[in-house]
Amino acid sequence: MGQRLNRCLDVPVALPPLRRRLLLLFIMFFLWLYMFYSCAGSCSGLATRGSPAPPRAAPPLPQLPPGEPGEENSLEEQRAAPDAASPISTFFNGSGTKRLPQAIIIGVKKGGTRALLEFLRVHPDVRAVGAEPHFFDRNYERGLAWYRDLMPRTLEGQITMEKTPSYFVTKEAPARISSMSKGTKLIVVVRDPVTRAISDYTQTLSKKPDIPTFESLTFKNRTTGLIDTSWSAIQIGIYAKHLENWLLYFPIGQILFVSGERLISDPAGELGRVQDFLGLKRIITDKHFYFNKTKGFPCLKKAEGSSKPHCLGKTKGRTHPDIDQGVVQRLRDFYRPFNMKFYQMTGQDFGWD
Repeated sequence: MGQRLNRCLDVPVALPPLRRRLLLLFIMFFLWLYMFYSCAGSCSGLATRGSPAPPRAAPPLPQLPPGEPGEENSLEEQRAAPDAASPISTFFNGSGTKRLPQAIIIGVKKGGTRALLEFLRVHPDVRAVGAEPHFFDRNYERGLAWYRDLMPRTLEGQITMEKTPSYFVTKEAPARISSMSKGTKLIVVVRDPVTRAISDYTQTLSKKPDIPTFESLTFKNRTTGLIDTSWSAIQIGIYAKHLENWLLYFPIGQILFVSGERLISDPAGELGRVQDFLGLKRIITDKHFYFNKTKGFPCLKKAEGSSKPHCLGKTKGRTHPDIDQGVVQRLRDFYRPFNMKFYQMTGQDFGWD
C-alpha cells in the first residue's frame, strides 16, 4: 500500500536533454519573432527619409467626385483595415513600410490606365493603390504625409505605384511630382485621340443621358468647322501640348508611353516594355492573358490574390454611339499635326493616321 502511494506521488520523469533543448530553442525563436515584429510595427510610422513623423490624428478621407460604378475601390475600403497589426498577425499576413510612389501612371483618361494597373498588379513586386488618390490635382494641400498614408505597405525591392489619369492634363502636376521626387518614373497610356474623345463622351452619356450630341459639343461653329478645344473630351487628346509641360520638369527618358491599342492587341508585349522600364523581372507574359471576344479586350487568367479569371467591369468596353463620319474626319484632320509632333517628341509612331 505504501509503495503504491509513493508511486502516485512521484514527480514525473524529466524530459530527455535533447527534447529540453529543442523546446527551449522553440520558445526563444518565438520570443525573438515577437520582439522583431513589435519593433517593425512601431517603426513603420517613420517618415520615408528616416525622420520620425510627428503624432497626428487620422486624416479625413478625401471627398472625390463619383466615379464609374465598379471602376475602382473606394478609399474607405482601401483604408478599412487597421494600420497597426499585432506582432503575430503581422508575421502571418506580411509586413512592410508605406512609401511614396516610385512610379505613377499619370494619364490619359479613357486611354487604358485601369487595364494597365490591373495587369501590373499581377507582378509580385508591384504594390498599387486601387483607388485614384487625385493628390497632385485635387488634394495637394493635404500634404505628403496624407498621401503616403494612402499607399499600400511594401517590402524591400517592391515598387509602390498609383494611377490618376487627370494628372497628365493638370498644369501644376509636373512641378508637384518633381518636388516630391525628381526620380519618379512616369507612365502615360495614350490612344487615338478621336476614339478617346468618343469614349470619353460615351462615359459621360452613360451618367447624363440628356447631354447634347457629340457633334454639337465638338464644334464652336458647325458651319465653319471650328473645333471647340475648350471641351475636355477634345482638349485631353492634344497630347503634344500637355507633354511640353511635363518636359519642363522630367527628361523624356523618364516617361514611358504605352499604346492603348497595343495594350489590347498585344498586352504581354506592352507589359514587357513596362516591366523593363520599371526595372522589374519579366514575370507577366502571354500565359497570364486570354482574349474575351464578348468584351473585345484581353482579360487576366488569374487576378492579383485570386485563382479565378478576371475581366474589367461592365463600365469598360461600352458600345460607342454612331458618330457622323464627317465629324470624325474633321477631328482626324484637326489632330493630325498634333499627333505628328507627339510622334517626334516621343520617338514613337502610334499609327493613328
